[in-house]
Amino acid sequence: MLGNALIFIAQVAFGLLTLTLLLRFYLQWVRAPYRNPLADFINALTDFMVRPARRFIPGLWGLDLPTLLLAWFLQVLELLVVLQVRGYRFGAEVGLAAIGIASLAAMAIVKMLIYIVMVATLLQALLSWINPGSPVAPLLDAMTRPLLRLFRRHIPPVGNVDLSPLLLIVVCQLLLILPLAWLESEALQML
Repeated sequence: MLGNALIFIAQVAFGLLTLTLLLRFYLQWVRAPYRNPLADFINALTDFMVRPARRFIPGLWGLDLPTLLLAWFLQVLELLVVLQVRGYRFGAEVGLAAIGIASLAAMAIVKMLIYIVMVATLLQALLSWINPGSPVAPLLDAMTRPLLRLFRRHIPPVGNVDLSPLLLIVVCQLLLILPLAWLESEALQML
């Protein structure tokens, strides 16, 4: 009972911090408008980790690598806490287990990024019908435009309805179901 509570607290704490770091990474990656309340909140929440990390970890190809590595490290810590609370003992294959944990953390990051894209796409589609002039609309547009552009090139609107958000969500779901689920099961076998 206490173990489940500890696991829940660890997953919530590490998950929320990871989510804010990944939102920061993604917003910088897509060059979203920097002056908006969400970006200000995310920066204020994550600066205590990101600023010191930037002294030691440089960016790479315009990507905010320190933020991404911090998110991955938090997922590694979360997995270690969960395994420890569940009583997992590392046997003779410590190296293999470390590779499995590192892989599971990387897949958790990819899954979270896919979920960010899916939620942003869904919110943008809903806002385009309900309140297109919302202050959040430019931010959501910046978050989804690069990916939606790939679909809009090949699929024209049908009766003035843009189907690209639906297709993007379907592709995201397929990514979660097919390659990521398989990779996750392979990484779990290393533990």
